[in-house]
Amino acid sequence: MSQPAASTSKWDAADYAKVGRFVAELGGAALDLLDPKPGERILDVGCGEGTLTRKMIERGATVLGIDNSPEMVAAARTKGVDALLLPAEDMQFFAEFDAAFSNATLHWVLHKDQAARAIFRALKAGARFAGEMGGEGNIQKLREALDEELIIRGYVPPVEASNWYASPEEFAAVYEAAGFREIDARLIERPTPIEHGVAAWVMTFRKGWLDRAGVPEGERADIGAAVADRVGSNIADYVRLRFIMRKPT
Repeated sequence: MSQPAASTSKWDAADYAKVGRFVAELGGAALDLLDPKPGERILDVGCGEGTLTRKMIERGATVLGIDNSPEMVAAARTKGVDALLLPAEDMQFFAEFDAAFSNATLHWVLHKDQAARAIFRALKAGARFAGEMGGEGNIQKLREALDEELIIRGYVPPVEASNWYASPEEFAAVYEAAGFREIDARLIERPTPIEHGVAAWVMTFRKGWLDRAGVPEGERADIGAAVADRVGSNIADYVRLRFIMRKPT
């Protein structure tokens, strides 16, 4: 059986900037948990189009962003972000950073153990890692509505999981095995209004899922509209896992 891809995300940077703007806006609480300091060198794991990376830079930190999407890296660079095209699990940094941050990324990284070890290696002794990702139960109603619509239309939803939506215990076990200590991970239920609607959310955030199901571009708008009808509102059932931990001194 073939192994699932390291990440199942697939992005159009312009669509994400419009439809997914709420992701960075709601990531502010995780950034406050990190509390970047002037002069710190920080690794942003999954920098996306660089919105939160810029906020760390504005607080006086030197930040390197990494992302596995060429479109996102290009968008981040247009904002003046030092960004590398690099999957989290393939990082080869060694004790270079005072802190690491990640928002709305780790649930896309299916090689989670490898990524955890790579982040651990990248940090200096005593450094902290804070952030947020999708947690256990995240967008369950949205995911079920999409798969039901695909099946009705004769498509087979992909077998492999598209995301790692971990419980706090499962998440902590992975990062403790990588070497981290003082791990605080907790779930936060956060029903989130989708400004541009559920149909646009499907087209943007489930592009890779639709690709894998073999859905032609011409049918995707209809599927998005049908999923929106099934859900019945523009409130997404987001559940976030917010965390902070340290590399031992």
